[in-house]
Amino acid sequence: MSSACVPTHPENPGLARAGAASPRSTTATGRPPSPPAPPRRRRFRVESADLSASVAVFLIALPLSLGIALATGAPLQAGLVAAAVGGLVAGRLGGCPLQVSGPAAGLTVVTADLIHRYGWRTTCGITVLAGLAQLGLGCLRVARTALAVSPAVVHGMLAGIGVTIAVAQLHIVLGGNPQSSVLANVRALPAQLAHLHPAAVAMSALTLALLLGWPRIPGALGRRLRTVPAALVAVTGATATASLTGLTLPRVDLPSWSSHALAGLPEGPVLGIAAAVLTTTLVCSVQSLLGAVAVDKLVAGRTGPQSRVGRSDLDRELLGQGAANIVSGALGGLPVAGVAVRSSANVRSGAVSRNSTMLHGVLVVVAALLMVPLLDLIPLASLAALVMAVGIQMVSLHHIRTVTRHREVLVYAVTTLGVVLLGVLEGVVLGVAVAVALALHRLARTRITREEKGGVHYVHVRGQLTFLAVPRLSRALHLVPQGAHAVVELDGSFMDHAAYESLQDWRKAHTAQGGSAELTGCRAGIRSPEYGHRPEHGPRPEHRAGHGHRAGLTRWVGGRPADGTPVDGGPVGSGHELARGISAFQRETAPLVRDELARLAREGQRPSQLFLTCADSRLVTSMITSSGPGDLFVVRNVGNLVPLPGEENGDDSVAAAIEYAVDVLKVRSITVCGHSGCGAMQTLLTSGSGEEETTPLGRWLRHGEPSLARVADDSRPWVRLAGRAPADAVEQLCLTNVVQQLEHLRAHDSVARALAAGALELHGMYFHVGEAQAYLLGRPEGDEEGAVFEGVPGAEELRSPA
Repeated sequence: MSSACVPTHPENPGLARAGAASPRSTTATGRPPSPPAPPRRRRFRVESADLSASVAVFLIALPLSLGIALATGAPLQAGLVAAAVGGLVAGRLGGCPLQVSGPAAGLTVVTADLIHRYGWRTTCGITVLAGLAQLGLGCLRVARTALAVSPAVVHGMLAGIGVTIAVAQLHIVLGGNPQSSVLANVRALPAQLAHLHPAAVAMSALTLALLLGWPRIPGALGRRLRTVPAALVAVTGATATASLTGLTLPRVDLPSWSSHALAGLPEGPVLGIAAAVLTTTLVCSVQSLLGAVAVDKLVAGRTGPQSRVGRSDLDRELLGQGAANIVSGALGGLPVAGVAVRSSANVRSGAVSRNSTMLHGVLVVVAALLMVPLLDLIPLASLAALVMAVGIQMVSLHHIRTVTRHREVLVYAVTTLGVVLLGVLEGVVLGVAVAVALALHRLARTRITREEKGGVHYVHVRGQLTFLAVPRLSRALHLVPQGAHAVVELDGSFMDHAAYESLQDWRKAHTAQGGSAELTGCRAGIRSPEYGHRPEHGPRPEHRAGHGHRAGLTRWVGGRPADGTPVDGGPVGSGHELARGISAFQRETAPLVRDELARLAREGQRPSQLFLTCADSRLVTSMITSSGPGDLFVVRNVGNLVPLPGEENGDDSVAAAIEYAVDVLKVRSITVCGHSGCGAMQTLLTSGSGEEETTPLGRWLRHGEPSLARVADDSRPWVRLAGRAPADAVEQLCLTNVVQQLEHLRAHDSVARALAAGALELHGMYFHVGEAQAYLLGRPEGDEEGAVFEGVPGAEELRSPA
């Protein structure tokens, strides 16, 4: 029988191969062979890490689900239904294994408005329709399109929802009832302050004090106590105090499940229902997809076996969220979305599979059925204080600083005010409109000036060069006298066809009349997409001067300065090349970056990443990363080595730079970059270990010996470069060294703490000098077990980011 005809067992192909003999074949004794043993059923097994993580998530989800249901005005059981469905349905079907779904604070305002307008049963029907819409979007595979929404709009939406939640819950904290809108709540606040409910205020204050103080308990005792979620401690403490003191105040009232209301057919104007479905779909989908991306980042920063979790499938995640909303709405639950607080707790508690999310849903079901007498003791003021704190935290100062740094604070502010004053959908539409208008304004805003210095005519172009600026550009260029030397400085990142043609036509005419023209700046060497050629002065390296400002590096063509003086062969030590480069910087680059450097001088450096690479002169970090002043905190040494802490002949300078970058500058990522033809790796291979260690170079290269040992370890898979084997032993060592130094990084206390907190990512990079090609450290598609950072059994591969 042909092997192609042998059926294979999906879990163990070897079982099928073992039984592939013909039925007529016999053994050596003449008897027919015994039939193969039936395949064992794979038992459902729950890892201990998943079990402990599910308990931690459940303890957070229980009070928050009740609090969010209270904030929306829905039956309190609806929060428990949504939490259970989010854990079981979205947890089982979703594409992000460790994301925890349930009733989310981001949906509170939307749901509260729907309940106020259409009633509870119609709101449940709208939730079902939103789930169907999510299923449709998931089938169309448009999940990643949602990530194209400006972060300023998303953060503004969440901030507006947070403000709305906080203002509304403040009334319950003070012992009253919230109004239907933010403005009504603000107007009613003076009267509410005049009629305080002392018991409610006391329980709210106790809840907030425990919520804020519990994570700040110092010492070893504090570390042990912090394993219990602060939200659970806050609500439990307030409940116990209210019960022991006999305070009279409103409490949770969970009616019998037999009277629980299920979904009904949506009733109301068609346009209103359609807008409600669209709003619910938008908020649920965007929050869930952004949450999945955030969970991937948290998982990537973990160490140990816990890190072996596949990346999120965003289209599947959208399908899972849609199914969960259909089930939740049909069962009378709140809308479901991915929840950041519970998801981060799940990851940091060590969950390794979707079993933790599903088990948390099972625990919610058990609590909803068996813990009703205990839940009925919770003061409503305590839940309101908890949700109010969540709302305040949604107005993130970090997000405000980020959008301010990227000059998008107007988009953020308009979105926030729109959500607060008009509603979520209206606020998001306003924010998107402002973001588009701002982008168009930046595209059309071009400043063109002309000046003469030392007989040279300078034409400065600031901003994007489009057809709208062609008339002004043409006027400025034609003011340059015939036969004069002209320098056109282009400071921007975009030039359209009309501007390109106008500039080239003028240049040809000017040079034909005996003049000379020089193009400088980041667009001087761009290729025209229509014609595929470049200006005569050739390509120049460039870098981004941070936040949209760009400036060219010193001109060079084919390894020679622009004036034609050879780089090699000139007078050694004369300083001519250095002086020439400084002069070019002061003349050309300094005017372009002066404003940006002045801002950095005022505000201080705030780089986003630490870039640790080799001292090789062929690696120009700003060029290969398109970075500029203030973007990278760079450490360079021979061989891009990271000495292990406490090693003999260690180097505190590298450790100090790492500590300063992580603890003081708060960088969000560290990249270790190796390169082809590394002289340090060649020296390691030729000298091995133990030779020439009396010299400073020999002692330093001892920190590369673990990379040599890793290459020699036959139990480890070899690192590959874009699917191919390394060209030679040197390249293999260069690639392996990147992986090894990433492991050394994790041994540093500051890095380990930041990784555990989810505040840092580690990346590996390899630059092939001869190919001018950068590669990022990754994992082959479909290899769920391979984890290149950890060096566990599996494929280790450096893949091109293309």
